[in-house]
Amino acid sequence: MRAFTASELIEKIWARDASLWTSSGEEKWLGWLDAPERSHAQTGEILSFAERALEGVENVLLLGMGGSSLAPEVIRLAFGSTSFHVLDSTHPTAVRRLASELDPSSTFVLVSSKSGSTIETRSHLAYFWTWANEQGKRFAAVTDPGSALEKLARERDFSGVLAGEPTIGGRFSALSPFGIVPAALMGVDIERLLSRAEEMAEACRGTDGNPGLALGLELGEGWREGRDKVCIPEHASGFSLWAEQLIAESTGKQGKGLVPAPGEHPGDTDRQAVELRLDSPYELAQEFFRWEFAVAVAGAYLEINPFDQPNVQEAKDRTSAILSSGTAPDLEPSGSLDELLAAAGHGDYIAILGFVDPTPENNAKLAALARRASETTGCVVTRGFGPRYLHSTGQLHKGGKANGLFIQVVDDLGEELAIPGHDFGFRRLIGAQAAGDFAALKEHGRPVVRIRLEEEL
Repeated sequence: MRAFTASELIEKIWARDASLWTSSGEEKWLGWLDAPERSHAQTGEILSFAERALEGVENVLLLGMGGSSLAPEVIRLAFGSTSFHVLDSTHPTAVRRLASELDPSSTFVLVSSKSGSTIETRSHLAYFWTWANEQGKRFAAVTDPGSALEKLARERDFSGVLAGEPTIGGRFSALSPFGIVPAALMGVDIERLLSRAEEMAEACRGTDGNPGLALGLELGEGWREGRDKVCIPEHASGFSLWAEQLIAESTGKQGKGLVPAPGEHPGDTDRQAVELRLDSPYELAQEFFRWEFAVAVAGAYLEINPFDQPNVQEAKDRTSAILSSGTAPDLEPSGSLDELLAAAGHGDYIAILGFVDPTPENNAKLAALARRASETTGCVVTRGFGPRYLHSTGQLHKGGKANGLFIQVVDDLGEELAIPGHDFGFRRLIGAQAAGDFAALKEHGRPVVRIRLEEEL
């Protein structure tokens, strides 16, 4: 890292000075610094919308991916909401199950996409629009101004279109409408939530006792010393789901990166411990900001742009190519799991990539595979469901340091589930996503095998 004092780090971040990183446009993506204050000013509008939206409603369904779904999912878990549901899987069984469990006549659907063009979210919208009998009054959108989703939402007379802030990237959007609107629909006191965030933002302005700076210095110094695995404690809120994307997608590029390792023990030379400050659900807002600030600081150590994601598009492009080809995605087993694990060395990490129905039972099976990998190699083992992880740790897998070994797990996708208006269904979509990411990993020279859930676990 170029020689910056603590006061210079703080000053340059708040001054939106891109020279802190790579001078490649970072100043355009620092709107998250003002998100608590900006969102607080919108609470009246958001609460009014939520009151209208929830009239006669028993359940709320959020359709989103990555930054549009992970913060709402963590807020849902932290506050114990049972009537708010997040769909970020394209597995046909998962989509069918959720559609069968909810009543279209008493469900409100929030479509959340910053770009408005995310293939998973647009496919979900196409399906649930038909499922809900095309009743615009039961839909709303959170999206950036001018997006294709905004246009579609107005054409279909959605009950609300709430604007995101174009200067905030998806993974930094937890305290913007992408996180605050879902929180309001859960009945969370968003004014209290945002007040806590404003307290943290103010604390991150000073040199002494700056919580975000302190965490950022720990992350950066740890990386410099070779401790690139960040061991995040398990928490009932599932905070690591959000932190994984923030850390991995922000730092995993140019052959560098911090590897988020939820639940892993920090007792090895390639690992560092971090603490969570989540004694109350409302402290989530403080943690969101503290970690965002910290990752901005860590980005200066790595000398990368923490606000772009140059390798995320690769898997998307490969998915599109497979969908356009008319050929069936190749999901046959490939490679030897035993040989992959035998090749792992100290300082490596294992990533389990589950393109399977995200049920608790299947999560337990992936966890059992993770234990086996950990016991066999002694390495940090991470796991995630696809396609969710493509919008999260996928950037690190391809753009970060070449110390990852990858196990893709697929299952029986069941019968096709049509997506209205598309010439492919969810079975074909998730198959193309799995095949596309497998090919992208191989192209980057990453060791990767594919196994079947039914055969290996």
